[in-house]
Amino acid sequence: MNSPATSAAASASSSASSASTDPAEPAEPRIESLSAITLATHDMPRAVLFYEALGFPIKFGGSQEAFTSFAFGGSYLNLIVDTRAPVNWWGRVIIYVSDVDALYRKALAAGLKPSLQPSDAPWGERYFHITDPDGHELSFARPLR
Repeated sequence: MNSPATSAAASASSSASSASTDPAEPAEPRIESLSAITLATHDMPRAVLFYEALGFPIKFGGSQEAFTSFAFGGSYLNLIVDTRAPVNWWGRVIIYVSDVDALYRKALAAGLKPSLQPSDAPWGERYFHITDPDGHELSFARPLR
């Protein structure tokens, strides 16, 4: 014979499992991926030159627009003109690339100044940081094998 507590638990379990399989009940939403990150700039032509020098392809907008979008992988890095820039340190965008050292050399060849040379991190990535003209810190990384 079941106690009242056991019957209540069995009933709750039964209704919980029927709720999760009930097609009328909406599924719990889940976070799937990062679509884009949007960074503020007060000088779009200068910012566009910086990102193009690193190899970011323009998908929309351009140096004379108020909004520019660069495509990479399945994501976007957007720039928006905002007179409140430059930004004080706010964090960092981490972008995986196929070859950290080659991108570092490309940045140097374009006259850009990364804040450190490529390094192997204890958390298992090779990376370097560079700050864009508006103070946004970017980290270019690749998992170590």
